[in-house]
Amino acid sequence: MIPRHPVTAALAALLTSATSLPVGRGRMPDAKPPYYLLYSLDTGLDGPPLADTHDDISLVYQVTSVSGPDPARPASAGTLDQAELLADKARTAILGRDPVTGLWLHPLTILGVKVMARALDVEPGATNDPQDGIISYVQRFRFDLTPA
Repeated sequence: MIPRHPVTAALAALLTSATSLPVGRGRMPDAKPPYYLLYSLDTGLDGPPLADTHDDISLVYQVTSVSGPDPARPASAGTLDQAELLADKARTAILGRDPVTGLWLHPLTILGVKVMARALDVEPGATNDPQDGIISYVQRFRFDLTPA
């Protein structure tokens, strides 16, 4: 069976390195916005009989893009534009492919695991009123994995 923790750690590292922004795993990172929040959600198993431990797994993660005030402007607030730009960066980091080779722009490397597919599961979009000081944007990504 594929453990979830290494997948979560690899996804957080991918998002951090590809966007150059902090990622909080299940909680706010030790940084002011903008940043990402990463939550592990649904799990689905598929494959061989129950006695065999080499089944495939499908994991869903929520990436919440959090915009915020500009530190250089004290009275500023987060904006929907910034939240959408953050969501675009996250989508590109996770789903982006090289147009020539078709390979992922940012490999998701997990010891003993092969990533068979990555997909946008659902994108509810912005979740706050634009009058709020912080705006967030929600995306959920599905990863289909098999033992390497």
